[in-house]
Amino acid sequence: MRRIWPNALATVLTLVFVFPVYWMFATAFKPTGDIISEDPVWFPLDFTFEHFQTAVTADNFWTLVRNSVTVTGLAVLFSLVIALLASFALARMRFKGRRGFIIAFMLAQMAPWEVMVIAIYMLVRDADMLNSLVPLTLFYMMMVLPFTLLTLRGFVGAIPKDLEESAMVDGCSRPQAFIKVILPLLAPGLMATSLFGFITAWNEFPMVLILNKQAEAQTLPLWISKFQTVFGDDWGATMAASSLFAIPILLLFLFLQRKAVSGLTAGAVKG
Repeated sequence: MRRIWPNALATVLTLVFVFPVYWMFATAFKPTGDIISEDPVWFPLDFTFEHFQTAVTADNFWTLVRNSVTVTGLAVLFSLVIALLASFALARMRFKGRRGFIIAFMLAQMAPWEVMVIAIYMLVRDADMLNSLVPLTLFYMMMVLPFTLLTLRGFVGAIPKDLEESAMVDGCSRPQAFIKVILPLLAPGLMATSLFGFITAWNEFPMVLILNKQAEAQTLPLWISKFQTVFGDDWGATMAASSLFAIPILLLFLFLQRKAVSGLTAGAVKG
């Protein structure tokens, strides 16, 4: 009996969170008549791919796909490289200002980026880099870097120093010991932080809305909001676009789920 109410609560929460996702995918396959019907069609019987065709044939679709993949991939890659080196230094080395450095990154993690959009816009404008993917990549990297650094620092701190020292006794330099001993043990942390960074950069909306006004320089989050006609919103195409936008995140999460969850919990309590 003690297990009934936790399981019932978990079932209810699962339905609450899963239903919007189901409704999005179901609406994407519904004919327009079923979408605008007064009586909701809970389980579509007539499937159509017309809305997906409308979405993928929209102006600049493949250009925006390329922009999103480029910006997100580079931001995650740069943040991982910088965080790997910085986390090793913070976990293994003692230097003046180390504690203040960690506190500064914690404050950066808590800071809401939306309040800094105007200042960022002025910086990019003065540098004459509006409508460019370079500022987006740099600022997305800065958004995910604090979390990546703090999480990987916990993983590096949890790895016994004896392993690294043994490798150095056997003839490895400190960089070689890091690459051959420490780096392979950081796989769960790398997966967890890369997944978080990918979701953050992939979904980001306010920054690209302010910095990139040209259609060819935008990313997919803005593309979702453009399916409108003279009669109102094209909900079928909007849901199809949302489904296409969500598929990469869903696939990545399913692929990294086990490692990512263990990585988040381990990095949060160790170090």
